Amino acid sequence: MNKQWRDMGVLLGAIGIANIGEWIYMIALHLLILQETGSVLAVTAVYMLRPAATLLTNGWSGSLIDRVDQRNVMIGLDLCRALLIPGLPLALFSGHMFIVYVMVFLIQMAQAIFHPASMVYITGLIPVRKRKRFNAIRALLQSGGFLLGPAVAGLLFLVGTPLFSIYVNALCLLLSALLTMCLPRLPKKEEGKGNSQKPFSISLLKEDARLVIRYSLASRQVMAVYLLFGVAMTVIPTAIDSLETAFAKEVLMLTDTEYGVLVSIAGAGIITGACVNSVIVEKLPVSIMIGMGSLFVAFGYLIYAFSSTFLVAAVGFFALAFFLAFANTGFMTFYQTNIPVEVMGRVISFYALCEAVLTIGMTGLVGGMAHVLSVQMSVMMGCICMVLTCMLLCFVIFRSLTVRKIVHHT
Repeated sequence: MNKQWRDMGVLLGAIGIANIGEWIYMIALHLLILQETGSVLAVTAVYMLRPAATLLTNGWSGSLIDRVDQRNVMIGLDLCRALLIPGLPLALFSGHMFIVYVMVFLIQMAQAIFHPASMVYITGLIPVRKRKRFNAIRALLQSGGFLLGPAVAGLLFLVGTPLFSIYVNALCLLLSALLTMCLPRLPKKEEGKGNSQKPFSISLLKEDARLVIRYSLASRQVMAVYLLFGVAMTVIPTAIDSLETAFAKEVLMLTDTEYGVLVSIAGAGIITGACVNSVIVEKLPVSIMIGMGSLFVAFGYLIYAFSSTFLVAAVGFFALAFFLAFANTGFMTFYQTNIPVEVMGRVISFYALCEAVLTIGMTGLVGGMAHVLSVQMSVMMGCICMVLTCMLLCFVIFRSLTVRKIVHHT
């Protein structure tokens, strides 16, 4: 029992340190690129590398993750990023922007692989009865990273420079790798005869794609919840968030200071929701956390979309941020419980690839609507789609006793 809690503590420590380091890295890198190039477009290009890396990586990474030691993958990816990140300023100061983008792309690829690998490892390491509590604490750490990361970056800028902050992130990743080394290896599951001996090839990737499709067809209700949640909580919000600054400036007519306060209110909502979630998580069924949590997030977006004053927008921002921890904790617990760990890497990677394609398409559609119609009309329509998707998600979750059996009250 003590060892289980020790392992959970070490894992949470590694996740928390890496998460704070990632925020420091993002802010410092954007500042450095802007300082060196003076181009907003150069910074925008960095944002575009994340979905591009996901598209290139997630088609094959799941096949690799399910066949290797996930703990070693996590350690290796942390070390790779810790080595690549200090090289970014050198390339940037030398004026080699192409090399900078290549290195950032490789770092984003490592992050794209790290997420499914860590989820497979967490599912195998954490006992079923402790997953909800672990996921709630993890959501709290991620929320803390959202607030602490920029705050720590600001303090580092006061005592040093963005360059110093880049090196601090490399040290965070190195520390995360060292903590992960203290964790146990997962026992290997027995595979079909000769299956583990198959070479990594195009034919193997095709075979794995067919396996994911077969699994999805055999587990329609589970994957319907998975896909609908991804659309409602990742695809549509990303598209809406791409117009956030334009909405604040052109619709709400906020000053830079007021916009900063609005973002801070969202941060307060995230940390408050995560704290409340971590306290009452054991009393809430997973079905309620996913269904009601996502629906209240969508209503928060709807309040924000139809707002015309700072106060109403602030209420919407706080509400959507507050309920985000409940929805995410429920969803993580749901798929950890219902997707077999042996195929989890392939399933997560496949659907992450689908989400990346949908996100790019949805973001382009919302941006086009904002150009043709108006920013507020585009945001309103996006939020209405989000609410309808969440209602469909609730219907799928609650429609029958069969589904209630799928959504465990762990």
